[in-house]
Amino acid sequence: MLKKNKTLGEFIIENQSSFQYSSGELSKLINALRLAAKVVNHEVNKAGLVDILGDAGDTNIQGESQQKLDVLANEKFIQTLKNREIVCGIASEEEDDFITINSNDENHQNKYVVLIDPLDGSSNIDVNVSVGTIFSIYRRVTPVGTPVEMKDFLQKGSEQVAAGYIVYGTSTMLVYSTGDGVNGFTLNPALGTFYLSHPNMQFPEEGKIYSVNEGNYVHFLQGVKDYIKYCQKEEGDRPYTSRYIGSLVSDFHRNMIKGGIYMYPKSSIAENGKLRLLYECNPMAYLAEQANGIASDGFGRILDIEPTELHQRVPFFCGSRKMVEKLHEFMAKNA
Repeated sequence: MLKKNKTLGEFIIENQSSFQYSSGELSKLINALRLAAKVVNHEVNKAGLVDILGDAGDTNIQGESQQKLDVLANEKFIQTLKNREIVCGIASEEEDDFITINSNDENHQNKYVVLIDPLDGSSNIDVNVSVGTIFSIYRRVTPVGTPVEMKDFLQKGSEQVAAGYIVYGTSTMLVYSTGDGVNGFTLNPALGTFYLSHPNMQFPEEGKIYSVNEGNYVHFLQGVKDYIKYCQKEEGDRPYTSRYIGSLVSDFHRNMIKGGIYMYPKSSIAENGKLRLLYECNPMAYLAEQANGIASDGFGRILDIEPTELHQRVPFFCGSRKMVEKLHEFMAKNA
């Protein structure tokens, strides 16, 4: 049983041996993400006081308007990871292509690549709603000491060695896994230190919350429509409660603690769904499975999908085991 009040630094050191590649590099990488999270947290918390709210006047590779905080968070995480010299490549949802690090240094031995969504749900910043950062870590597949290649990033989610998120809300939490369960750490702003507050996080087997943008209901596949009607039907422990924040990190975090299912299906207006496989779905699916949950595209396991491009989109359903299994029944009936 993990004890609370342990700092993130102490936790990393004490549990380093349980990680199959315990060379210390991954620990340094988690520490770098922790540092960048504290910087971004500071910026998010003063967003209403300085000119970092609103549209940055540019678009990202997906054609979406970038918020000022999108740009700032992207810069902070990339710069922190570069300065620590512990990764060989970075891919960000806000960048057109991956970033190669130390490609001209024949002596660099960095083995990890990081894929990151620097500020998930950033449009919510203007109305003071929780947002987050999502990260995913892989060991490179190309030879150490050479420049990274696309194949280092286009790995199946099952190959992740670590994943996590930071939620900037009423309190700031860093939640992550290295394949040995999911643990959550809350930032003490007075000390600038993350403390273990949520050891061994688990999805309840069953939940009573469904999270989906019901405004798009008419555009969903029939299987999704039927499942939503099932959630709304007054029978047994139903109807379920509808809760949708519009920030994946926040919706996922609530459902993992209370029990629920998150859905972003494909539709007639979003043929492949909206969420990105590499930056959002894979890391959240990794965490879901580590926390006794399920993550799928409605028919199969998210972590088994073979990526074909950096900014690939897929339908996404994840959450409490029995709720996702029931969704699968409705999807199969209408396949």
